Amino acid sequence: MGGDPNSRIFRAGLLEGQVCLVSGAGSGLGRETALELARLGAVVVGCGRREEPLAETAAQAGGLAGSFEHEATDIRDEDAVGRLIDGLLERHGRLNTLVNNAGGQFLSPAEAITPKGFRTVIELNVQGTWLMTHAAATKAFIPQGGGKVLSVTLSPHHGMPGMVHSGAARAAVENMMRTLAIEWSRFGIKTCALAAGQFMTETMMTKYPQMVVDNLERSIPIGRAGRPEEMAWLVAYLASPAGDFFSGTTITIDGARDNWAGPWPPEAIAGEGGEPLAEERKPK
Repeated sequence: MGGDPNSRIFRAGLLEGQVCLVSGAGSGLGRETALELARLGAVVVGCGRREEPLAETAAQAGGLAGSFEHEATDIRDEDAVGRLIDGLLERHGRLNTLVNNAGGQFLSPAEAITPKGFRTVIELNVQGTWLMTHAAATKAFIPQGGGKVLSVTLSPHHGMPGMVHSGAARAAVENMMRTLAIEWSRFGIKTCALAAGQFMTETMMTKYPQMVVDNLERSIPIGRAGRPEEMAWLVAYLASPAGDFFSGTTITIDGARDNWAGPWPPEAIAGEGGEPLAEERKPK
């Protein structure tokens, strides 16, 4: 959606006065989330490992109601994360919502994943999320009396063949959000996980084998991949006052992919007109 000045869903100024921190803001879901929050009037601070993609997001954020600042940060580095949060608080005095969007994995059979490869995915998705969340809580949310943490994980939840390292990591993050929602409720902190299905982002289009991309939509019951703005709208909703009673839960946004792989009914068990087969019943 780029630099569109107005949200297609929410009223202007919905998040005016809020300060939001979005990791992985240089591409995909993170970029669109950062832009949507800025459209709604928030001050958005984006971070990521590389400066160039963040600068591209900043260019698209020009002319929006809010603002977008960025800082190259490796979320696996405790000191770097601390400096990021400290700098944000020095400039803006508060933090309202943290969006843990940064993450990553690679496609591989389980037996081919090396200890280093497994550790790399865990460090980014679990350790990085924890460092960001802990720093935001101890430096901002607890002293100011509240805040929100929204952590992007992955659907499906019934197993992730080809990505066992990511499945393990994302499950850990979901449990982290559930546990912190209880422990930190006394500080007014709300935490949720957002389990993303298959979204048609540039990463999906360029990183994974073409066969995977070509068959992507066939694996989703509603027949299409998600659009990045749909995740951004969910984040904006939860960051707004409408999301104030959400905490300790996982919200799955995946076109029913979590429940069934592919269209219904499958061609092999459909009738001549494509209808689901049904048992013949004797008339009463």
